[in-house]
Amino acid sequence: MRLNTFIALCLLPLAIVVGAFFVLPMLRLILVGGSGGMGLSAYAAILTEPRFRATLINTVVLSAAVTLASLVISTVAGLFLQRNRFPGRALLVAMLTFPLAFPGVVVGFMIILLAGRQGVIGQISSLLTGDKWVFAYSIQGLFLGYLYFSIPRVILTVMAAVEKLDPSLEEAARALGASPWGVQRDVILPALKPAFVASGAIAFATAMGAFGTAFTLATNIDVLPMLIYTEFTLSANIAMAAALSVGLGLVAWAALALARTFAGNTVAAAG
Repeated sequence: MRLNTFIALCLLPLAIVVGAFFVLPMLRLILVGGSGGMGLSAYAAILTEPRFRATLINTVVLSAAVTLASLVISTVAGLFLQRNRFPGRALLVAMLTFPLAFPGVVVGFMIILLAGRQGVIGQISSLLTGDKWVFAYSIQGLFLGYLYFSIPRVILTVMAAVEKLDPSLEEAARALGASPWGVQRDVILPALKPAFVASGAIAFATAMGAFGTAFTLATNIDVLPMLIYTEFTLSANIAMAAALSVGLGLVAWAALALARTFAGNTVAAAG
């Protein structure tokens, strides 16, 4: 058997899987998005229709805020956990990554138990101030839910990147008179930039498309996954739901593509 034939036979299963599970569904989704009464203008309506545009902006802003908060929290925690050994460290790392085991609906339910009408925060605030603080069903509750499952994705990448840092660079900076903050600012944080870009892109894309948590909490919240769901189920507007799905996918794909441009193959490790 010739080498080229052997390679082709080895790649055939991959080509079948990619075609059946990626290419064909995406092509079908794009065609359906332009098959409604609005035609291809359904794609433009994502930006021109006020309701759709506002929902897109809400989703992007929320995802960006979650990404930024996840990066800040995970960087501080990741640096500390990777550089220090203490009793209970392994348990703490396991707890920080535990949310990866929960589906979005469970995360949403946990936020309700924390900040819902009968939640712990509401009960405590009622005792202390007389007013029950309920925010589980608002954008703040959704932010907290997204943050809960985004931190593990970021912190694992940050800790792996910190482990690979060259200690001699920090020692050289200290020998030259750099302050502890100067070492962090000029040596450590720039070295972690690829990890920030990679894990941030994953966190952003995940928050953009998260449905389970939004479905559980989004009583008064407009985000794209919920809008797609309502267009598909309540309005039976399959074409618009498909167009919105393509729009959401393009935004998430653009974030991942930009991250791969700036961070290279590190993006793959972040997943």
